[in-house]
Amino acid sequence: MIIDCHGHYTTAPAAHTAWREEQVSAWKAGTTPAAYPTISDDELRETIEGSQLRLMDERGIDLTLFSPRASAMAHHVGDGAVSLEWARRNNDLIHRVTQLYPDRFIGVCQLPQSPGEPIEGSIAELRRCVEELGFIGCNLNPDPSGGHWSSPALTDRSWYPFYEAMVELDVPAMVHVSGSATPFFHATGAYYISADTTAFMQLIQGNLFTDLPDLRLVIPHGGGAVPYHWGRYRGLADMLGQPPVEANVMGNVFFDTCVYHQPGIDLLLDVVDTPNVLFGSEMVGAVRGIDERTGHHYDDTRRYIEAAFEKGTIDDAARADVFEHNVKRVYPRLAAALA
Repeated sequence: MIIDCHGHYTTAPAAHTAWREEQVSAWKAGTTPAAYPTISDDELRETIEGSQLRLMDERGIDLTLFSPRASAMAHHVGDGAVSLEWARRNNDLIHRVTQLYPDRFIGVCQLPQSPGEPIEGSIAELRRCVEELGFIGCNLNPDPSGGHWSSPALTDRSWYPFYEAMVELDVPAMVHVSGSATPFFHATGAYYISADTTAFMQLIQGNLFTDLPDLRLVIPHGGGAVPYHWGRYRGLADMLGQPPVEANVMGNVFFDTCVYHQPGIDLLLDVVDTPNVLFGSEMVGAVRGIDERTGHHYDDTRRYIEAAFEKGTIDDAARADVFEHNVKRVYPRLAAALA
């Protein structure tokens, strides 16, 4: 079975996106937004079957962990009430998709992380999505400010109530920022990758997993710059008087395979232990074009894993772990749902 741990609803219905624009405009004007539109099941099918589902079939992907569009979470826009309403609308839409295609998609939720708002609001939405909607994880934004990094580090104790709820519910979080609020950060080319790297360094500097040994975090996009600079982070841990990276962080942190060329995937699989790598593509996401050097879509990451196997970079057991077994272990509610 091939399970994609990183999928976003980037093709959500136009009426949904238009309502978001109305919501933000109303917030700026101090008025009440229009009622949320009625979106039919047929409209949802149209947005899914011609995009995500078609590509999954073409690429041989059996199941996708499906969450709202990351760049549109935009926690820095509006206030706590705006973020909560937007998160709930997105999560409810994801739930409807999973009900229409229960064998192909399973839900991962957005959180209402408005900057400066108490974390309890996110705990409540996580519980609703897991306990009522059957979701198996969440996307946790380490920087709801959109690039100003005004929030405490991920190892700060202000995050602990949320982490404790994750552990209680037995769900992991993908550490994923949203759109950039500053022109200095291109969203997907700079902000995403630098945020992945920043999150990893924060974890090295702290002792989060000593306090919460059952907490699990997924760092997307191949871990940002981490695999390329693995020696740097091992050395920095030593210089800072921290335990080795392998002992302090990697028992609880996992990287996906959203890396869009063969040398990058080969490096990831060579540097990072196989149990820490989950198959992901972020299909119909950050990079949608076709690589003229290969003739295939950049985000067709299954091809890279298969090529790594054919070259002997990984063996058959490791390939199966990356495609299926690791994600089931990191997302226990997924394994339970499949069973």
